[in-house]
Amino acid sequence: MAGLLEGRRGLVMGVANERSIAWGIARAVAAEGAELAFSYQGDAFGSRVKPLAESVGSELLVDVDVTDDASLDAAFGTLEARWGRLDFLVHAIAFSSKDELTGRFVNTTRGNFTRSLEISCFSFIDVARRAKPLMAPGSSLITLTYGGSNRVTPFYNVMGVAKAALESSVRYLANDLGPDGIRVNAISPGPMKTLAGAAIGGARRTYRHTEANAPLRANATLEAIGGTAVWLISDWGACTTGEIVMVDGGYHVIGMPQTENL
Repeated sequence: MAGLLEGRRGLVMGVANERSIAWGIARAVAAEGAELAFSYQGDAFGSRVKPLAESVGSELLVDVDVTDDASLDAAFGTLEARWGRLDFLVHAIAFSSKDELTGRFVNTTRGNFTRSLEISCFSFIDVARRAKPLMAPGSSLITLTYGGSNRVTPFYNVMGVAKAALESSVRYLANDLGPDGIRVNAISPGPMKTLAGAAIGGARRTYRHTEANAPLRANATLEAIGGTAVWLISDWGACTTGEIVMVDGGYHVIGMPQTENL
């Protein structure tokens, strides 16, 4: 089974550090033979991403601000000039003001709502539009979501709304790009100990709760999420599109805590 992605080239967007979900995916697809490019925003993140990229043999890094058309155009222009094609893209980008990931959802501000939806949802549509001309049939687009999109999660607030919009976008993009042979899916892990996850109020208690009550009594690992991405990108995922693939130890099927935790 080794070498499932040999000869394929992909862009990974959203690596912050070695604990990032995007990095777990990058590491897994690189192990299967994929050649990778990475995006980052600004020098601070670039200095973190560069050594990780080098560890999987990548020297192609592009500085991208997903709220700026010129920045996106330049990045995809670089990919086209260097590679001429793109076989997959991993979108692991989201944002909300940390101040609004505590307290009550009703206090969401207009400015943060707009910015959260732009970065967490619209950016996926925007990069999909730019990636499409570089993609042949069999290519794959993947984004990351979370169960707070359809079930109320403490302090997830506006991010739940943004992820709900993102999941709907996955379905619409899957339908739009399906005739071109391009698959579009989302992976939905449970709570993770990541830089992004730590910004959410009550993150540690949420992590412990899901671990104690999921059917597998475990939260997702970077390895499990990476393996799921390998499947979706490879030919084994040839007939899977428009899906929200749950990788959360089964927590999403639970209606109440386990009896020992009631």
